[in-house]
Amino acid sequence: MKSLKESIKKHAISFETTEDLDPIIEAIGDAKIVLLGEASHGTSEFYTVRAELSKRLIEEKGFTLIAVEGDWPSTQQINRYIKGYTEEEKDVRGVLKSFNRWPTWMWANEEIAEFVSWLKVHNEQKEASLKVGFYGIDVYSLWESINEVITYLSKTKPDSMELVLAKKAFSCFEPYNRHPESYAMSSVNLSQACVDEVSKLLTSIRSHEENYKDPQELDLSLKINAMVVQNAEEYYRAMVQSDDLSWNVRDEHMVEAINEILDYHGNDAKIIIWEHNTHIGDASATDMEAAGMINVGQILRQQNRKENVYAVGFGTNRGTVIAADEWGIAYKQIDVPPAMKDSWEAALHNTGAINKLLIFNEENRHLFNDWIGHRAIGVVYNPEYEAYGNYVPSKIGSRYDAFIYMDQTKALTPLD
Repeated sequence: MKSLKESIKKHAISFETTEDLDPIIEAIGDAKIVLLGEASHGTSEFYTVRAELSKRLIEEKGFTLIAVEGDWPSTQQINRYIKGYTEEEKDVRGVLKSFNRWPTWMWANEEIAEFVSWLKVHNEQKEASLKVGFYGIDVYSLWESINEVITYLSKTKPDSMELVLAKKAFSCFEPYNRHPESYAMSSVNLSQACVDEVSKLLTSIRSHEENYKDPQELDLSLKINAMVVQNAEEYYRAMVQSDDLSWNVRDEHMVEAINEILDYHGNDAKIIIWEHNTHIGDASATDMEAAGMINVGQILRQQNRKENVYAVGFGTNRGTVIAADEWGIAYKQIDVPPAMKDSWEAALHNTGAINKLLIFNEENRHLFNDWIGHRAIGVVYNPEYEAYGNYVPSKIGSRYDAFIYMDQTKALTPLD
Protein backbone atom coordinates (compact mmCIF):
# COMPACT_ATOMS: atom_id res chain seq x y z
CA MET A 1 0.00 0.00 0.00
CA LYS A 2 1.45 3.32 -1.03
CA SER A 3 1.69 6.12 1.51
CA LEU A 4 -0.67 9.06 1.10
CA LYS A 5 2.25 11.32 0.27
CA GLU A 6 3.41 9.03 -2.54
CA SER A 7 -0.14 8.70 -3.87
CA ILE A 8 -0.64 12.47 -3.97
CA LYS A 9 2.69 12.97 -5.75
CA LYS A 10 1.80 10.35 -8.34
CA HIS A 11 -1.77 11.41 -9.09
CA ALA A 12 -1.85 15.17 -8.44
CA ILE A 13 -2.02 17.50 -11.45
CA SER A 14 -0.70 21.05 -11.29
CA PHE A 15 -3.48 23.64 -11.42
CA GLU A 16 -2.72 27.22 -12.42
CA THR A 17 -5.04 28.22 -15.27
CA THR A 18 -8.56 27.40 -16.45
CA GLU A 19 -7.03 25.12 -19.11
CA ASP A 20 -5.68 23.00 -16.25
CA LEU A 21 -9.32 22.14 -15.41
CA ASP A 22 -9.45 19.99 -18.58
CA PRO A 23 -9.01 16.68 -16.67
CA ILE A 24 -12.04 17.42 -14.49
CA ILE A 25 -14.17 18.49 -17.46
CA GLU A 26 -13.20 15.25 -19.19
CA ALA A 27 -13.83 13.11 -16.10
CA ILE A 28 -17.31 14.63 -15.65
CA GLY A 29 -18.19 13.04 -18.97
CA ASP A 30 -21.94 12.92 -19.53
CA ALA A 31 -22.93 13.49 -15.90
CA LYS A 32 -26.14 15.48 -15.48
CA ILE A 33 -25.53 16.59 -11.90
CA VAL A 34 -22.23 18.24 -10.98
CA LEU A 35 -21.67 19.28 -7.36
CA LEU A 36 -19.04 21.95 -6.70
CA GLY A 37 -18.01 22.39 -3.09
CA GLU A 38 -16.13 24.87 -0.96
CA ALA A 39 -14.23 24.53 2.32
CA SER A 40 -15.58 27.87 3.57
CA HIS A 41 -18.32 30.35 2.71
CA GLY A 42 -15.86 33.22 2.51
CA THR A 43 -12.92 32.33 0.25
CA SER A 44 -12.52 34.16 -3.06
CA GLU A 45 -10.84 31.35 -4.99
CA PHE A 46 -13.57 28.84 -4.20
CA TYR A 47 -16.09 31.16 -5.87
CA THR A 48 -13.94 32.13 -8.84
CA VAL A 49 -12.81 28.59 -9.68
CA ARG A 50 -16.38 27.27 -9.36
CA ALA A 51 -17.43 30.05 -11.72
CA GLU A 52 -14.77 29.06 -14.25
CA LEU A 53 -15.78 25.39 -14.03
CA SER A 54 -19.43 26.37 -14.40
CA LYS A 55 -18.74 28.51 -17.47
CA ARG A 56 -17.00 25.60 -19.15
CA LEU A 57 -19.78 23.16 -18.24
CA ILE A 58 -22.32 25.62 -19.66
CA GLU A 59 -20.42 26.27 -22.88
CA GLU A 60 -18.95 22.82 -23.52
CA LYS A 61 -21.48 20.40 -22.01
CA GLY A 62 -24.82 22.18 -22.21
CA PHE A 63 -25.58 22.76 -18.52
CA THR A 64 -28.42 25.25 -18.10
CA LEU A 65 -29.20 25.16 -14.36
CA ILE A 66 -27.27 26.42 -11.34
CA ALA A 67 -28.53 25.69 -7.82
CA VAL A 68 -26.86 27.30 -4.81
CA GLU A 69 -26.94 27.18 -1.02
CA GLY A 70 -29.09 30.29 -0.87
CA ASP A 71 -32.70 31.38 -0.38
CA TRP A 72 -35.18 30.91 -3.22
CA PRO A 73 -36.74 34.43 -3.09
CA SER A 74 -33.36 36.18 -3.27
CA THR A 75 -31.92 33.98 -5.98
CA GLN A 76 -35.05 34.51 -8.04
CA GLN A 77 -33.98 38.13 -8.37
CA ILE A 78 -30.80 36.86 -10.05
CA ASN A 79 -32.73 34.38 -12.17
CA ARG A 80 -35.14 37.02 -13.44
CA TYR A 81 -32.26 39.43 -14.07
CA ILE A 82 -30.10 37.06 -16.12
CA LYS A 83 -33.07 35.67 -18.06
CA GLY A 84 -34.53 39.08 -18.87
CA TYR A 85 -37.79 38.40 -17.04
CA THR A 86 -37.85 41.83 -15.43
CA GLU A 87 -38.02 45.34 -16.84
CA GLU A 88 -36.66 46.93 -13.67
CA GLU A 89 -33.61 49.07 -14.33
CA LYS A 90 -31.21 47.42 -11.90
CA ASP A 91 -27.52 46.72 -12.27
CA VAL A 92 -26.03 43.51 -10.94
CA ARG A 93 -25.15 45.02 -7.56
CA GLY A 94 -28.68 46.30 -7.16
CA VAL A 95 -29.94 42.76 -7.79
CA LEU A 96 -27.55 41.27 -5.24
CA LYS A 97 -28.84 43.63 -2.56
CA SER A 98 -31.83 41.29 -2.32
CA PHE A 99 -29.54 39.06 -0.22
CA ASN A 100 -30.30 40.93 2.97
CA ARG A 101 -30.48 38.04 5.44
CA TRP A 102 -27.35 37.21 7.40
CA PRO A 103 -24.84 35.97 6.19
CA THR A 104 -25.24 38.42 3.31
CA TRP A 105 -21.65 38.05 2.11
CA MET A 106 -22.22 34.51 0.83
CA TRP A 107 -23.93 35.78 -2.32
CA ALA A 108 -23.71 39.59 -2.17
CA ASN A 109 -20.04 39.73 -3.14
CA GLU A 110 -17.90 40.93 -6.04
CA GLU A 111 -17.07 37.40 -7.17
CA ILE A 112 -20.76 36.55 -7.62
CA ALA A 113 -21.41 39.94 -9.25
CA GLU A 114 -18.84 39.12 -11.92
CA PHE A 115 -20.27 35.64 -12.53
CA VAL A 116 -23.88 36.89 -12.68
CA SER A 117 -22.82 39.55 -15.19
CA TRP A 118 -21.27 36.81 -17.34
CA LEU A 119 -24.47 34.74 -17.10
CA LYS A 120 -26.58 37.70 -18.25
CA VAL A 121 -24.41 38.30 -21.31
CA HIS A 122 -24.39 34.57 -22.08
CA ASN A 123 -28.19 34.36 -21.86
CA GLU A 124 -28.73 37.38 -24.09
CA GLN A 125 -27.25 35.34 -26.94
CA LYS A 126 -29.44 32.26 -26.34
CA GLU A 127 -33.01 31.30 -27.11
CA ALA A 128 -35.30 30.85 -24.12
CA SER A 129 -34.82 27.08 -23.73
CA LEU A 130 -31.03 27.43 -23.61
CA LYS A 131 -30.79 30.27 -21.12
CA VAL A 132 -29.07 29.40 -17.83
CA GLY A 133 -31.16 29.64 -14.67
CA PHE A 134 -29.97 30.47 -11.13
CA TYR A 135 -31.87 28.99 -8.18
CA GLY A 136 -31.64 28.88 -4.38
CA ILE A 137 -32.31 25.56 -2.67
CA ASP A 138 -31.98 26.38 1.03
CA VAL A 139 -34.69 26.20 3.64
CA TYR A 140 -34.36 29.34 5.76
CA SER A 141 -36.72 31.78 4.00
CA LEU A 142 -39.97 30.75 5.70
CA TRP A 143 -41.51 34.22 6.04
CA GLU A 144 -40.11 35.56 2.78
CA SER A 145 -41.44 32.54 0.90
CA ILE A 146 -44.92 32.69 2.35
CA ASN A 147 -45.04 36.40 1.49
CA GLU A 148 -44.04 35.52 -2.07
CA VAL A 149 -46.86 32.95 -2.26
CA ILE A 150 -49.48 35.37 -0.97
CA THR A 151 -48.31 38.21 -3.23
CA TYR A 152 -48.35 36.01 -6.33
CA LEU A 153 -51.74 34.43 -5.61
CA SER A 154 -53.31 37.80 -4.74
CA LYS A 155 -52.36 39.08 -8.20
CA THR A 156 -53.13 35.98 -10.27
CA LYS A 157 -55.74 33.90 -8.41
CA PRO A 158 -57.45 36.14 -5.82
CA ASP A 159 -60.40 33.78 -5.52
CA SER A 160 -58.39 30.59 -5.21
CA MET A 161 -58.43 28.13 -2.34
CA GLU A 162 -54.63 28.28 -2.40
CA LEU A 163 -54.73 31.95 -1.36
CA VAL A 164 -57.07 31.12 1.50
CA LEU A 165 -54.69 28.39 2.66
CA ALA A 166 -51.64 30.64 2.30
CA LYS A 167 -53.23 33.35 4.45
CA LYS A 168 -54.19 30.76 7.03
CA ALA A 169 -50.60 29.50 7.15
CA PHE A 170 -49.34 33.08 7.47
CA SER A 171 -51.73 33.68 10.38
CA CYS A 172 -50.36 30.60 12.11
CA PHE A 173 -46.80 31.94 11.97
CA GLU A 174 -47.65 35.62 12.53
CA PRO A 175 -47.50 35.54 16.37
CA TYR A 176 -43.80 34.64 16.24
CA ASN A 177 -42.83 37.95 14.61
CA ARG A 178 -40.44 36.41 12.10
CA HIS A 179 -38.33 34.80 14.82
CA PRO A 180 -37.88 31.14 13.85
CA GLU A 181 -36.40 30.32 17.25
CA SER A 182 -39.60 31.50 18.95
CA TYR A 183 -41.67 29.26 16.70
CA ALA A 184 -39.30 26.35 17.30
CA MET A 185 -39.62 26.63 21.08
CA SER A 186 -43.38 27.10 20.96
CA SER A 187 -43.89 24.11 18.69
CA VAL A 188 -42.67 21.77 21.43
CA ASN A 189 -45.90 22.30 23.31
CA LEU A 190 -48.24 22.31 20.32
CA SER A 191 -49.62 19.00 19.10
CA GLN A 192 -49.53 19.95 15.44
CA ALA A 193 -47.96 23.44 15.45
CA CYS A 194 -48.46 24.84 11.91
CA VAL A 195 -47.96 21.46 10.24
CA ASP A 196 -51.47 21.08 8.87
CA GLU A 197 -51.58 24.60 7.41
CA VAL A 198 -48.34 24.32 5.42
CA SER A 199 -49.05 20.76 4.33
CA LYS A 200 -52.49 21.66 2.95
CA LEU A 201 -51.04 24.65 1.09
CA LEU A 202 -48.38 22.65 -0.75
CA THR A 203 -50.74 19.76 -1.46
CA SER A 204 -53.32 22.11 -2.98
CA ILE A 205 -50.74 23.85 -5.18
CA ARG A 206 -49.42 20.51 -6.40
CA SER A 207 -52.97 19.34 -7.15
CA HIS A 208 -53.72 22.40 -9.28
CA GLU A 209 -50.44 22.94 -11.09
CA GLU A 210 -52.24 23.32 -14.41
CA ASN A 211 -53.76 26.57 -13.13
CA TYR A 212 -50.39 28.26 -12.74
CA LYS A 213 -48.44 27.55 -15.94
CA ASP A 214 -46.17 30.49 -16.68
CA PRO A 215 -43.45 31.09 -19.32
CA GLN A 216 -41.35 33.08 -16.84
CA GLU A 217 -41.21 30.27 -14.25
CA LEU A 218 -43.58 31.89 -11.77
CA ASP A 219 -45.31 28.51 -11.48
CA LEU A 220 -42.05 26.87 -10.40
CA SER A 221 -41.46 29.73 -7.99
CA LEU A 222 -44.91 29.29 -6.45
CA LYS A 223 -44.37 25.58 -5.90
CA ILE A 224 -40.88 25.87 -4.40
CA ASN A 225 -41.82 28.77 -2.15
CA ALA A 226 -44.68 26.63 -0.80
CA MET A 227 -42.25 23.74 -0.40
CA VAL A 228 -39.86 26.00 1.52
CA VAL A 229 -42.67 26.99 3.89
CA GLN A 230 -43.54 23.37 4.60
CA ASN A 231 -39.97 22.17 5.02
CA ALA A 232 -38.81 25.24 6.97
CA GLU A 233 -41.61 24.63 9.44
CA GLU A 234 -40.31 21.07 9.90
CA TYR A 235 -36.72 22.31 10.08
CA TYR A 236 -37.42 24.78 12.88
CA ARG A 237 -39.34 22.18 14.87
CA ALA A 238 -36.43 19.75 14.41
CA MET A 239 -33.95 22.38 15.67
CA VAL A 240 -35.13 22.02 19.27
CA GLN A 241 -34.94 18.22 19.10
CA SER A 242 -31.54 17.56 17.54
CA ASP A 243 -28.91 19.29 15.40
CA ASP A 244 -28.49 16.07 13.45
CA LEU A 245 -32.23 15.82 12.76
CA SER A 246 -32.49 19.44 11.60
CA TRP A 247 -29.43 18.92 9.36
CA ASN A 248 -31.16 15.98 7.67
CA VAL A 249 -34.39 17.93 7.18
CA ARG A 250 -32.43 20.77 5.56
CA ASP A 251 -30.45 18.55 3.18
CA GLU A 252 -33.52 16.51 2.24
CA HIS A 253 -35.26 19.78 1.38
CA MET A 254 -32.35 20.85 -0.82
CA VAL A 255 -32.51 17.57 -2.73
CA GLU A 256 -36.28 17.93 -3.11
CA ALA A 257 -35.77 21.42 -4.53
CA ILE A 258 -33.06 20.20 -6.92
CA ASN A 259 -35.35 17.47 -8.20
CA GLU A 260 -38.24 19.91 -8.66
CA ILE A 261 -36.00 22.21 -10.71
CA LEU A 262 -34.77 19.29 -12.83
CA ASP A 263 -38.28 17.93 -13.39
CA TYR A 264 -39.53 21.37 -14.40
CA HIS A 265 -36.88 21.73 -17.10
CA GLY A 266 -37.25 18.25 -18.59
CA ASN A 267 -35.33 15.00 -18.95
CA ASP A 268 -32.34 16.54 -20.72
CA ALA A 269 -31.69 19.19 -18.08
CA LYS A 270 -28.24 19.34 -16.48
CA ILE A 271 -27.59 21.06 -13.16
CA ILE A 272 -24.54 22.51 -11.38
CA ILE A 273 -24.83 22.70 -7.58
CA TRP A 274 -22.77 25.12 -5.47
CA GLU A 275 -22.65 24.22 -1.78
CA HIS A 276 -20.23 23.70 1.09
CA ASN A 277 -18.15 20.52 1.03
CA THR A 278 -20.15 19.26 3.99
CA HIS A 279 -23.26 19.19 1.77
CA ILE A 280 -21.88 17.98 -1.56
CA GLY A 281 -19.29 15.44 -0.41
CA ASP A 282 -20.89 12.05 0.31
CA ALA A 283 -21.72 11.94 4.04
CA SER A 284 -21.39 8.15 4.11
CA ALA A 285 -17.62 8.65 3.63
CA THR A 286 -17.38 10.82 6.77
CA ASP A 287 -18.06 10.47 10.49
CA MET A 288 -21.46 12.04 9.81
CA GLU A 289 -22.73 8.56 8.99
CA ALA A 290 -22.14 7.33 12.55
CA ALA A 291 -24.32 10.19 13.81
CA GLY A 292 -27.13 9.20 11.44
CA MET A 293 -26.61 12.26 9.25
CA ILE A 294 -27.10 12.35 5.50
CA ASN A 295 -26.43 15.07 2.95
CA VAL A 296 -27.14 16.27 -0.57
CA GLY A 297 -24.21 14.48 -2.20
CA GLN A 298 -25.07 11.14 -0.61
CA ILE A 299 -28.79 11.30 -1.45
CA LEU A 300 -28.18 12.34 -5.06
CA ARG A 301 -25.73 9.46 -5.50
CA GLN A 302 -28.35 7.08 -4.12
CA GLN A 303 -31.13 8.45 -6.34
CA ASN A 304 -29.20 8.50 -9.61
CA ARG A 305 -26.97 6.30 -11.71
CA LYS A 306 -23.34 6.49 -10.69
CA GLU A 307 -22.16 8.09 -13.93
CA ASN A 308 -24.77 10.86 -13.68
CA VAL A 309 -23.44 12.48 -10.48
CA TYR A 310 -20.00 14.06 -10.08
CA ALA A 311 -18.75 15.78 -6.91
CA VAL A 312 -15.74 18.12 -6.69
CA GLY A 313 -14.36 19.10 -3.30
CA PHE A 314 -12.24 22.19 -2.56
CA GLY A 315 -9.62 23.03 0.05
CA THR A 316 -6.74 25.28 1.07
CA ASN A 317 -3.78 25.26 3.43
CA ARG A 318 -3.81 28.85 4.68
CA GLY A 319 -4.87 32.41 3.86
CA THR A 320 -7.76 34.70 4.83
CA VAL A 321 -11.52 34.23 4.95
CA ILE A 322 -14.69 36.23 5.54
CA ALA A 323 -16.59 34.91 8.57
CA ALA A 324 -17.97 36.07 11.94
CA ASP A 325 -17.06 35.36 15.56
CA GLU A 326 -20.67 34.54 16.42
CA TRP A 327 -23.92 33.86 14.60
CA GLY A 328 -25.64 37.02 13.40
CA ILE A 329 -22.92 39.56 14.15
CA ALA A 330 -20.85 41.59 11.70
CA TYR A 331 -18.44 39.72 9.46
CA LYS A 332 -14.71 40.39 9.32
CA GLN A 333 -11.62 39.13 7.56
CA ILE A 334 -10.01 36.33 9.57
CA ASP A 335 -6.61 34.72 9.11
CA VAL A 336 -6.74 31.02 8.33
CA PRO A 337 -3.73 29.30 9.94
CA PRO A 338 -1.75 26.54 8.22
CA ALA A 339 -3.60 23.23 8.19
CA MET A 340 -3.25 20.93 11.19
CA LYS A 341 -0.57 18.28 11.10
CA ASP A 342 -1.74 14.95 9.63
CA SER A 343 -4.80 16.53 7.98
CA TRP A 344 -5.75 16.17 4.31
CA GLU A 345 -4.81 19.77 3.62
CA ALA A 346 -1.43 19.38 5.34
CA ALA A 347 -0.70 16.30 3.24
CA LEU A 348 -1.45 18.25 0.07
CA HIS A 349 0.75 21.14 1.21
CA ASN A 350 3.63 18.89 2.23
CA THR A 351 3.80 17.32 -1.21
CA GLY A 352 4.49 20.72 -2.75
CA ALA A 353 3.17 24.18 -1.87
CA ILE A 354 1.41 24.57 -5.21
CA ASN A 355 -2.17 24.49 -6.45
CA LYS A 356 -3.16 21.03 -7.62
CA LEU A 357 -6.10 18.83 -8.46
CA LEU A 358 -6.78 15.15 -8.05
CA ILE A 359 -9.14 12.92 -10.02
CA PHE A 360 -10.44 9.87 -8.13
CA ASN A 361 -11.43 6.82 -10.18
CA GLU A 362 -11.76 3.08 -9.79
CA GLU A 363 -8.01 2.58 -10.23
CA ASN A 364 -6.80 5.02 -7.56
CA ARG A 365 -9.76 5.76 -5.27
CA HIS A 366 -8.66 3.20 -2.69
CA LEU A 367 -5.34 5.01 -2.25
CA PHE A 368 -7.19 7.99 -0.75
CA ASN A 369 -9.64 6.15 1.47
CA ASP A 370 -7.82 6.00 4.79
CA TRP A 371 -9.55 8.13 7.41
CA ILE A 372 -8.11 11.64 7.63
CA GLY A 373 -9.21 15.02 9.00
CA HIS A 374 -10.52 17.42 6.33
CA ARG A 375 -11.00 21.10 7.21
CA ALA A 376 -14.42 22.77 7.07
CA ILE A 377 -14.97 26.46 7.88
CA GLY A 378 -18.48 27.83 8.32
CA VAL A 379 -19.92 31.33 8.53
CA VAL A 380 -18.86 31.32 12.20
CA TYR A 381 -15.15 30.67 12.64
CA ASN A 382 -12.59 30.90 15.43
CA PRO A 383 -9.13 29.65 14.40
CA GLU A 384 -8.12 29.21 18.05
CA TYR A 385 -10.56 26.33 18.38
CA GLU A 386 -9.98 24.80 14.96
CA ALA A 387 -8.75 21.49 16.32
CA TYR A 388 -12.00 20.97 18.23
CA GLY A 389 -14.53 21.10 15.44
CA ASN A 390 -13.23 22.22 12.06
CA TYR A 391 -11.88 18.90 10.80
CA VAL A 392 -14.28 16.24 9.49
CA PRO A 393 -12.87 12.69 9.50
CA SER A 394 -13.25 11.56 5.88
CA LYS A 395 -12.42 8.97 3.26
CA ILE A 396 -11.52 11.57 0.66
CA GLY A 397 -11.46 9.19 -2.32
CA SER A 398 -15.05 8.11 -1.66
CA ARG A 399 -16.34 11.46 -0.46
CA TYR A 400 -15.51 13.16 -3.79
CA ASP A 401 -14.84 12.31 -7.41
CA ALA A 402 -12.23 15.08 -7.71
CA PHE A 403 -10.54 17.59 -5.44
CA ILE A 404 -9.17 21.07 -6.16
CA TYR A 405 -6.52 22.34 -3.75
CA MET A 406 -5.24 25.91 -3.60
CA ASP A 407 -2.28 26.28 -1.28
CA GLN A 408 -2.92 29.87 -0.22
CA THR A 409 -6.21 31.71 -0.63
CA LYS A 410 -7.72 35.09 0.16
CA ALA A 411 -11.02 36.31 1.53
CA LEU A 412 -13.83 37.12 -0.90
CA THR A 413 -14.99 40.70 -1.33
CA PRO A 414 -18.46 41.49 0.11
CA LEU A 415 -20.41 44.21 -1.72
CA ASP A 416 -20.86 46.21 1.50
